[in-house]
Amino acid sequence: MKKQSSLTKSATKPDLSLSGIAGQTRVRIERVSPEVDAGYDRPGRYPIKAIIGDRIPVEADIITDGHDVLAARLLYRHGNEKKWQETPLQLLLNDRWAGAFTVEKLGRYQYTIEAWVDHIASWQHEIELKVADGQRISSELLAGAVLVDGMAHRAGSASNADAHDAATLLRVAALFREGSELANNEAYQEAIQVAESEQFLVWAQLYPERQHPARYQYELNVEVDRAAAGFSTWYCLFPRSASRELGPGNVPVHGNFGDVEKLLPRIAGMGFDVLYLPPIHPIGTAHRKGKNNSVTCLPGEPGVPYGIGSAEGGHDAIHAELGTVDEFKHLITEAKNYGIEVAMDLAIQCSPDHPWAKEHPEWFKKRPDGTIQYAENPPKKYQDIYPVYFETADWQNLWLELKRVLLVWAEWGVRIVRVDNPHTKPFEFWEWVIAEVKKQHPDMLFLSEAFTKPKVMQQLAKVGFAHSYTYYTWRTTKAELEQYMTELTAGEMKHYFRPNFWPTTHDINPGVLQSGHEPQFLIRYFLAATLSANYGIYGPSFELMEHVPVPNKEEFLNSEKYEIRHWDWERTNKLTYLISLTNRIRRENPALQQTNNLTFCRIDEEHLTAYLKVTGDNRLLTVVNMDAYNRRAGVVQVPIWQLGIDADQPYTVHDLLTGNKYTWKGEWNFVELDPYIMPMHLFRIE
Repeated sequence: MKKQSSLTKSATKPDLSLSGIAGQTRVRIERVSPEVDAGYDRPGRYPIKAIIGDRIPVEADIITDGHDVLAARLLYRHGNEKKWQETPLQLLLNDRWAGAFTVEKLGRYQYTIEAWVDHIASWQHEIELKVADGQRISSELLAGAVLVDGMAHRAGSASNADAHDAATLLRVAALFREGSELANNEAYQEAIQVAESEQFLVWAQLYPERQHPARYQYELNVEVDRAAAGFSTWYCLFPRSASRELGPGNVPVHGNFGDVEKLLPRIAGMGFDVLYLPPIHPIGTAHRKGKNNSVTCLPGEPGVPYGIGSAEGGHDAIHAELGTVDEFKHLITEAKNYGIEVAMDLAIQCSPDHPWAKEHPEWFKKRPDGTIQYAENPPKKYQDIYPVYFETADWQNLWLELKRVLLVWAEWGVRIVRVDNPHTKPFEFWEWVIAEVKKQHPDMLFLSEAFTKPKVMQQLAKVGFAHSYTYYTWRTTKAELEQYMTELTAGEMKHYFRPNFWPTTHDINPGVLQSGHEPQFLIRYFLAATLSANYGIYGPSFELMEHVPVPNKEEFLNSEKYEIRHWDWERTNKLTYLISLTNRIRRENPALQQTNNLTFCRIDEEHLTAYLKVTGDNRLLTVVNMDAYNRRAGVVQVPIWQLGIDADQPYTVHDLLTGNKYTWKGEWNFVELDPYIMPMHLFRIE
């Protein structure tokens, strides 16, 4: 009997080492960008962020063996769609490919990349080289006819029917066969012209032959929010301090939602579109804090709004002196009439009087003696607050209750939530609860109030927070600010971390402003409003340049966290003028409605910083004197090569703050700023 060859044996009995290998696929797709937290052999863990209408640029390294031409497509779809849409990728340089797609709906999109050896384009490239070399390509035309037959079939297929193209391509296939019969005849020359034409390349892209395509092994995600996620202007006030009235002995009168409604024309007139209210829930009486965080609360003192909960209710109830749920809903409706959204503050903590403390004692951590541990952030102590214990065995019911609270707020009409200290709660919880709430209310936005370690702040942004507080408050020198902005806008963070800049908050009175020096307030405000598309101010306190600290602390003396304050709501000053003007300029200039379109410009003065923001034909150059005490002058380099301006071409810079116009020429131009007059320029390049 004839002995069976080893080759025959291997063919009849498959080698298991080859299982799972796509042996005919010759393309590799690597280094896809953007891809957040990509790791070896796993996809990007988190979605990138976008707003409706954003164009999402995607790049990748795509390679194959040999000299064949590649084709690649960017595939994308909304989470509710089954069918992928696609757009071509173009070769940039050194096997780097790029394309883009536009997101048009709220919610989550997926995207990935597919690439293959493009036999049609490879064939076309081959004949171009041979024809240029004077070679005859009769057999190549026959091979091309087979390829065109396939293109004609795909053009006429049910999924991509184009009868005209199908018929035309069949005629092209016939021409290629006719041209292959005799060299140098009329059909041969016509066939070459068609094969080398731009139209042939268009057909090849419309009806490609995708043999053995490679697809990037992961489907990556984009979380798409509404426009307010990308551009917003926040104003914070305590409703209990909203009253214009004073009681006997000039004691402030407790404000209510009606008083807040009376302030809406003023807030809208200054250009704010988000009104953020610290907690508006009932305040506990047990261990209530007094003025300036005193552990002794005198009769009549209102307590801290963050000591949430009393016999009146908890996180789903309203403080009786502020109003009713219906009155709060009325405030939300009235605010919308002024183009303002009301944002609530989610503080996951409780007064000892909160209903949860009685109904769910298992949600709080107990000391060995059985008492509940109050909140601490050493050296700070919060005797009036119980922290919620997320390691409780009953964690599922805790999570569901917090989700219920957020859905109650959503029913009231709230669509923006500022979260207090989210970094002290589990990342898994935030990723779950934000996703759950957005299933029912995809327009909901969450702001992370976390001033903590960088990677923790970044993680909170990754798991779903639309906005994030930042270190801006403490980045006060030119070098610090430029380094920090570069980190936010030029690295991976730009894909998922949306900064929201605040010069001060009701918790933070930064050292740089404790002098009360007016130019310093102007500078810190203006930098926040022009560097970041999202920013906010701590309302009347900042407007009136309140600055007196608790000795040796970055906290306000006589803080309205602990007492009701009476503000002069009619008062205006240079800062309120600048705020109103800047907010109007922000609304009128798209370049200020983005954060990542930032380019720092060279300037030969260490106390002057200059930066360019460009969106379409809206080109803004900002110059700020960081020295709040001295006049500074320098020469700024305008990157005219980015702006399409010739070296000898005069151009106009229009200062939108003063109305002054100047004619400049070339890259380098002189600027001078006196902090006591106006410590900044905001030039529109015209």
